[in-house]
Amino acid sequence: MKSMRKASLLVLLAVLVVSLLAACGGGNNGNKADSGSGSSQNAGSSAGTNAGSDNAGGGAEGPKKRIALVLPEKIGVNAFFTQMVDGLNQAGDEFGVDVKTIESTDPAAFEQNLRAAVADGYDLIITSSFTAVDALTKVAAENPDRPFAIIDTSFDAPNVRAIEFREHEAAFLLGAAAGLVTKTNTVGAVVAMDIPLMSKYTSGFEQGLKHTNPNAKFLVSYVGSFTDPAKAKELALVQFEQGADFIAGMSAVSDNGIFEAAKEKGFLTSGQDVDRTVEDPEHIILSQLKETDTVVYETVKDFAQGNFTFGTVNYGLAENGVGLTFVTADSPSPLHEAIGQENVDKLRKIRDEIVSGAITVINPLEQQ
Repeated sequence: MKSMRKASLLVLLAVLVVSLLAACGGGNNGNKADSGSGSSQNAGSSAGTNAGSDNAGGGAEGPKKRIALVLPEKIGVNAFFTQMVDGLNQAGDEFGVDVKTIESTDPAAFEQNLRAAVADGYDLIITSSFTAVDALTKVAAENPDRPFAIIDTSFDAPNVRAIEFREHEAAFLLGAAAGLVTKTNTVGAVVAMDIPLMSKYTSGFEQGLKHTNPNAKFLVSYVGSFTDPAKAKELALVQFEQGADFIAGMSAVSDNGIFEAAKEKGFLTSGQDVDRTVEDPEHIILSQLKETDTVVYETVKDFAQGNFTFGTVNYGLAENGVGLTFVTADSPSPLHEAIGQENVDKLRKIRDEIVSGAITVINPLEQQ
């Protein structure tokens, strides 16, 4: 009996040992999986991978990723930035990321807000526009292990994703539309400033205008500011007196002055970035779109899913990053009779030819 008990005991011990070894093996696999979850303070060039393994919808494997959008001005001044907030909040909800928008009252406050976001431990800090470049240059260099993204301007740093738009493609569509609707064969554009970025708008517009109406005359005037509606209105009135019956607004907040002039004089106009037709569909018949909500959404998505990379990312017609109302995006406004469905169909064909490469839209910045 003793020998049988002893044998049974040995068998039981053997089973326990095997079970313990199997359990240890499972524990090692778990540790390997956990090791992929990097600290938010050490995201660096592997930020995308760390974000994906850490966040997985904010599960128990690690804390939620935290992303801050630091804007160079207050929300509500420019719809361009308001769209970004919408994209940020939508992505935060969908991908289980904690998000926060930080407004700035002036350039000094903006740099302070960038530094505060770093100090608060945000895993990714997103900002926007050329006005942010100087501050981001300092803060990104001082925090090489922290990932940043900047929207709507070029930027060269190992820990920054620069998100740029191919505005010249959408401007081509807008210019092509102007060429189709003008009756005087004179169209204009009132532009914020004579800077390289804005040449993508004016050059693309003129290329599109000549594509549909080679004989049309193109007038360009510069406001000297993004926020001077009075000056923009004055310039639009001058172009109207020179025979322009379609005057494109390309001056951000200053476009409000152009819209006032259009209502007073009865010429046709267009807005920028968001659908401005809803404000006065009788005169603002088109808007060149820049889908800043889309790019913020995609940036957060990439970070949350482990696909975030540095360098330059471009959004154009093919990626639905830019566009034109009624052509690439629906609008609640009625289609103006000056455009008509026939012209919309023509413009959609042009859009498809740009995407396919059948039409090449020259980027003036690549020629300098």
